[in-house]
Amino acid sequence: MDEVELKFELLTDEALKTSEIEGEFFNRESIQSSIRKQFGLQEDLRRPSPAEYGISEMMVSLYRSIEEPLSHEMIFKWHSMLCNGRRDLEDIGAYRSSSEPMQVVSGPLGRPVVHFEAPPSDAVKTEMDGFLNWFASTSSKGQPSLHPIIRAGIAHLYFVSIHPLEDGNGRIGRAIAEKALSEGLGRPSLIALSHTIEKYKKRYYEALAQNNQNLEITGWLEYFAETVLLAQKRSLALVDFIISKSKLFQRVQEKLNSRQVNLLNRMFKEGPEGFSGGLSVKNYISITSASRATATRDLQELVEMGALYKTGELKGTKYYLNFEG
Repeated sequence: MDEVELKFELLTDEALKTSEIEGEFFNRESIQSSIRKQFGLQEDLRRPSPAEYGISEMMVSLYRSIEEPLSHEMIFKWHSMLCNGRRDLEDIGAYRSSSEPMQVVSGPLGRPVVHFEAPPSDAVKTEMDGFLNWFASTSSKGQPSLHPIIRAGIAHLYFVSIHPLEDGNGRIGRAIAEKALSEGLGRPSLIALSHTIEKYKKRYYEALAQNNQNLEITGWLEYFAETVLLAQKRSLALVDFIISKSKLFQRVQEKLNSRQVNLLNRMFKEGPEGFSGGLSVKNYISITSASRATATRDLQELVEMGALYKTGELKGTKYYLNFEG
């Protein structure tokens, strides 16, 4: 059960974070419900938005496609999923076709600074043929093969430098990097890559900008390898959290009322970091709709049974999960 939960937590987290890197913010419960549905498990009555369902569908497809070769068709399928519900794009499930240059720019209107210009649309198919041939030839079965981390790092930079899609290049580029890592392992990597990139997003964009102008990409590969190591630490921390969570719940579950169960489940959903700044009585009232007196009593009971510990006094009192109890 813990292994299944880990899979859902990491897929949910990656779906949320790869979207947040691009400025899209989704509901965690909607994303997880969509992922569970696609694995054939019972889901709640929550209705995800088309975009929430689309990113969830893409992440599950990525998880299931480790044995399949990367192809134009796979990229088009992911792009169609990612753009679920979009009406503002000309090319969905296809490479970009506009004659307008694909540029990354900043600065005032009329005096833009061009940071990067991708190949023109009529060259994209040829560039992507080359990319897919390189991706296949550098796998563990190729000659010569590349170390999975180096291959994943180059794959991401190579793909976003072509920028073959009208939108979604970053998200699909990160999915391709995760596919490369998974192929190297021979199983889904379940690594918190997008979570780590989002946490240090400024460094990510700086590394891309510094390494997409020429063929010297040592700096990018150093950045990417460091990011993978940090992502692995995050995944291991999540494993420890899920095990600790199970032990905590088993220790106290027979003593809990329904409000306390709801509260603990809500706190567990925040992941290893927990509530920012700790849980307050006000948070408890918001989650359970209890009165202030009931909330205070319930929280004191949770402290006494060892489920929570508290810090501070009066209005400064905060509560945290107690994994040491």
